[in-house]
Amino acid sequence: MNQSTELSGESLHSAPLIDIQELSLSYALADGQLDVLRGVDLSLAQGETVAILGPSGSGKTTLLLLLAGLEEANGGKILFEDTDLDNLDAEALADLRRDRLGIVFQSFHLVPSLTALGNVMLPLEIAGQDNPRESALAMLDRVGLGERTMHYPSQLSGGEQQRVAIARALVHRPSLLLADEPTGNLDANTGERVIELLFGLNHEAGSTMIMVTHDEAVAARCGRLLRLQEGQLVEDVV
Repeated sequence: MNQSTELSGESLHSAPLIDIQELSLSYALADGQLDVLRGVDLSLAQGETVAILGPSGSGKTTLLLLLAGLEEANGGKILFEDTDLDNLDAEALADLRRDRLGIVFQSFHLVPSLTALGNVMLPLEIAGQDNPRESALAMLDRVGLGERTMHYPSQLSGGEQQRVAIARALVHRPSLLLADEPTGNLDANTGERVIELLFGLNHEAGSTMIMVTHDEAVAARCGRLLRLQEGQLVEDVV
């Protein structure tokens, strides 16, 4: 990253939650090579909110997949609380996602055969946490779906499905929340309500949030705004 990334004074006194160093990713093409990320550097402290903007196909979602350990880079490293993701095997990466990450997708990605309650309970059950039903019910109540707990995704509106997805992502209070165009499939009014909910619950959880978005107004609500341009991150300075 050509422009240095500045952290707040408070952040400088603690180790970063996420430290990305010289991250590169490219794909071989029939007529050459496509460079998606070129030497990306980024350091994030616990509790920060960051928006990443950029044109479609610029690599924003790919960067989130790398942070989640769902894709491998060609070069550089990602340190999560000083742990190099490259040093973790598939099982350890799955444990990291289960215990420390929450992900909100544009297309919700709910399990269609599970009710709203079942979807929110799922990460808690996989983690073997006590009282998963009680915790899931409380979170669904927080997102305004206390009376829709036994409805399946097909019986819910798009906004309701995204609220279930947010509840599922934050029910275990993750250290890092990744949100990929969380309002991309919603109308403007529903999207605004979902964004209010997402920011409010994330603040309560104290999670670091990285949000990919095309919406400049939504991005402006984050503490930092980064643009992915020609494979590199450039930070807007307010």
